[in-house]
Amino acid sequence: MTRSERGLTRRQFGAGAVALASAIASAGRAMSEVTMPAIDTHAHVFHRGLKLAPGRRYAPDYDAPLDLYLDQLDRNGMTNGVLVQPSFLGTDNSYLVECLKATGGRLRGIAVVDPAVPAEELAALDRVGVVGIRLNLVGQPLPDLAAPEWKALLTSVKSLSWQVEIQRNASDLATLAPQLLDRGVAVVLDHFALPDPKLGVADPGFQAVLKLGATRNVWVKISAPYRNGAAGESFAKQAYPLLRTAYGLDRLLWGSDWPHTQFEATQTYEKNRRFLDELVPDKGERAQVLASPRQLFRF
Repeated sequence: MTRSERGLTRRQFGAGAVALASAIASAGRAMSEVTMPAIDTHAHVFHRGLKLAPGRRYAPDYDAPLDLYLDQLDRNGMTNGVLVQPSFLGTDNSYLVECLKATGGRLRGIAVVDPAVPAEELAALDRVGVVGIRLNLVGQPLPDLAAPEWKALLTSVKSLSWQVEIQRNASDLATLAPQLLDRGVAVVLDHFALPDPKLGVADPGFQAVLKLGATRNVWVKISAPYRNGAAGESFAKQAYPLLRTAYGLDRLLWGSDWPHTQFEATQTYEKNRRFLDELVPDKGERAQVLASPRQLFRF
């Protein structure tokens, strides 16, 4: 081989190596984009054939089945979702369990349980992908967390490394959340912590919730702004920077709240996903919020 041929070979090899390196880098970026999770942390599934809980405040007259929810995830670029047991189904988590089993780990669940639930039942829920319990306390008396059955339940929740998700107005959350934190459990606050709609971010309860960010064991769902009154979107845009400062991006969770029970006439999955783009316009910051639930929900 002549010197010029050897030089040509080196140049060809160099060009090939550059092309190969570029291809590997592109593949890596593509893989990163594919594997970077985008997680919807709040949705409900149900159908009218399910047994409804006695004493329920509301029951939908339509179906929101699993396949329709999965279609919403796919069409909106979401990799994973979290199913929250609806209050009108009470403590019968059987459909939730059925859905988790059917989706091969793509979804996680938040159950509703009786405070006296056996630890064995909680362990069975854990095995299928349940990662916490929900306390939907809207319109309900506040629980006595010092009662023996609540102490036992929270001990089990802690041992499973589960979360306790609470839906309640901000002024009560400011009292309840510290009690739960004293039990050593992770706490998740629904829907911007539901301050008084007339006061918004000036609500003393909301200001107290902001201080909970320093514990690093509380998360807030920036979901369903419409549940914070007619000016909910305006409130959300005021609340988000305060929450970001107080909690950090890794403690903020986005949820679609699909199928938007009691707000079906005005809300869609796409509308709520688009609002997240308005709320968090920086693409990188938004990606962090969508990925932040991965560890808490064990994805």
